[in-house]
Amino acid sequence: MSLQHDEQRGPDHRSALSRLTTLERRDFADRHWGRAPLLTRAADLPGSFDDLLTADAVDELISERGVRTPFVRMAKDGTLTDRSRYTGSGGFGAEVTDQLDSAGVLAAFAEGHTLVLQGLHRLWPSIIRFSGDLVEEIGHPVQVNSYITPASSRGFDPHHDVHDVFVLQIAGEKRWILHPPVHEHPLADQPWTDHREAVAARAAEPPTLDTVLRPGDALYVPRGWIHSAQALGATSIHLTVGMSALTRHDLLRQVVAALADDATFRAPLPLGFDATDPAAVTPHVVSVLSDLAAAAGEVDPALTTSVAERVRRRFADVTRPTPVRPLATVDALAALDAATPVRRRPGLVVRTDTDTDRVHLRSRGTTISLPIECAPALDALLGGKTLTVGDLPGLDGDDGAVVVRRLVREGVLVIGADDR
Repeated sequence: MSLQHDEQRGPDHRSALSRLTTLERRDFADRHWGRAPLLTRAADLPGSFDDLLTADAVDELISERGVRTPFVRMAKDGTLTDRSRYTGSGGFGAEVTDQLDSAGVLAAFAEGHTLVLQGLHRLWPSIIRFSGDLVEEIGHPVQVNSYITPASSRGFDPHHDVHDVFVLQIAGEKRWILHPPVHEHPLADQPWTDHREAVAARAAEPPTLDTVLRPGDALYVPRGWIHSAQALGATSIHLTVGMSALTRHDLLRQVVAALADDATFRAPLPLGFDATDPAAVTPHVVSVLSDLAAAAGEVDPALTTSVAERVRRRFADVTRPTPVRPLATVDALAALDAATPVRRRPGLVVRTDTDTDRVHLRSRGTTISLPIECAPALDALLGGKTLTVGDLPGLDGDDGAVVVRRLVREGVLVIGADDR
């Protein structure tokens, strides 16, 4: 038996997606997601993006945070800058060779090189929180980079990305030019360079969108859409919120992987099979496709369950739950009592199942087994509710405290109400 974990949010929860578009989520999904660009001006959005990043924050990251590669790169006119120009030794006590050298960044930036701060969803607190909320809302992995472009400079040639992006203009102005795809819905292993000539030809045609982004503007660009950008007048800073959409092809790959459990598909090809002769290979391809169609025609619940579990594990592998604060958590555990609020750790992918007398929590390669009496409390907590230790269903105060302490130490629960 599996416990159902329906996500529940309080009335004060602030939608991450609503910060990026004025459309309702369903309208955005139906009209734009994976289909068409969307430009939203700052005046129509609920607020600026200054809480996510500012020019001062960029300077702090460059000069005071010890950022290292691969969390940074630079480029000019479509060519990556040699990292030796802007990185160096961390010096005494930090003997690394690839830490950002602020003077090197200054010199390269003054010469027109664009600075790219990568993986800010792992580095910068406000962006960590924002990207975590967005992952829970859209159901796809999210990454956030920042592009800092000198005045009137162009960082990269016209190209397409293999993930959808929201461009959030932080400072300055930047001109964006968009053209329709030459390769629709590209996969992660299908970069734009595979279609370099077609991309260049399409970029020479009249654009679908030619616009200037100013602070607070947001632009959605579906994967595959060709784009280029140029800073205007002064330094431009923007965030690129990349969303790696899970695709039908991802599901198909997991179906094929799950079919490894079927002896029919593990059977060897004939002795003497000539793999170099297409005519010899073709009948076996037809046979495999026929068996695959037969398997699809009589869907095995065990197969669909196996595929769903593989997708769950893959999603957990490429996303991260909200970070925990070890020292503050230990202090909070010492003060824990019946009135202490607890909730599921945001972003944590957890699966539960039960047997006769135990309930098992499985997450990130770890299994935690608890008495079956804990099942109602876990169902409520993992479903998104914030509960006090004394109000856990099915557990008295002392038992509830023991369970909560363990699950907090294991990183399954966090102490405190949802303050989003």
